[in-house]
Amino acid sequence: MVVTVASAWFIGSQRAYRRMIAFWGFIVSNGLWVIWGLHADAHALIMLECVLLGMNARGFRKNLHASESST
Repeated sequence: MVVTVASAWFIGSQRAYRRMIAFWGFIVSNGLWVIWGLHADAHALIMLECVLLGMNARGFRKNLHASESST
């Protein structure tokens, strides 16, 4: 949960490299939540985290392309 909250803090940054830190953090937190979901047998949580992982990967990719075009 701490990784998710820290990532949420960084995602609001105007600096692209901080947003990249946020997306990496979100991706790591998705993995951690899936591990916890497997342990707790929480299938809905696992599905949610898989969907969120896809959204975070999309945001990562868009931020990466935006930062490349601005430099």
